[in-house]
Amino acid sequence: MVARAVAVSHHEEHRGLCCPHPSPPPWDPAEDLRCIATTFQYLQTSGWYWGSISAVEAREALLKQSEGTFLMRDSSHPQYMLALSVKTRCGPTSVRIEYSRGSFRLDSISPSLPHLQSFPDVLSLIQHYRGSGDTPQGQASKDIHPKTKPDPAKHTVKDSGVPLKLMHPLHKPEAFPSLQHLTRLTVNRFTDSPDQLPLPKPLLRYMQDYPFQI
Repeated sequence: MVARAVAVSHHEEHRGLCCPHPSPPPWDPAEDLRCIATTFQYLQTSGWYWGSISAVEAREALLKQSEGTFLMRDSSHPQYMLALSVKTRCGPTSVRIEYSRGSFRLDSISPSLPHLQSFPDVLSLIQHYRGSGDTPQGQASKDIHPKTKPDPAKHTVKDSGVPLKLMHPLHKPEAFPSLQHLTRLTVNRFTDSPDQLPLPKPLLRYMQDYPFQI
């Protein structure tokens, strides 16, 4: 959350009572590179990052899937890096992922959701909305109402408040997870501290390389 600086009135400036505007803390561009690189490393490992496919291709992949099936892809909008494509009750749709100063969040214009929660990486964002009951405005677990991008081939997807249920990631066919990765996911689902497990150091490092449940 970025706090707004309160402007001093013109009369105060004229009387010499104006204080300097507080400047935002300095931001190291190298942090952007680190955060973005980390997120894409996690996504490549996940198996459900589909890269530079189009919205139409994402729709085709999700069309016959059950509600709540999702995938991550590159956004076609030049101001965004990523988009989340999801099968909703009205059909497939997409939500852009915003990035700013080391934080990712869902793009939303809903008046009831002026500030969606931010996360240090996209995997943490998806895991939060997939498995947490702490959803915006006390809605049902796993339901979110971001600004959605209507399916260009399905006119019934008009409601910008269609709830998105994130249930099952759709793995890219050629990137289906290995048995080792599936085992890591299972361990992560049953412990919050895998680094405390009595495992050899190479296995502990492998666990730490992907500390997520999806």
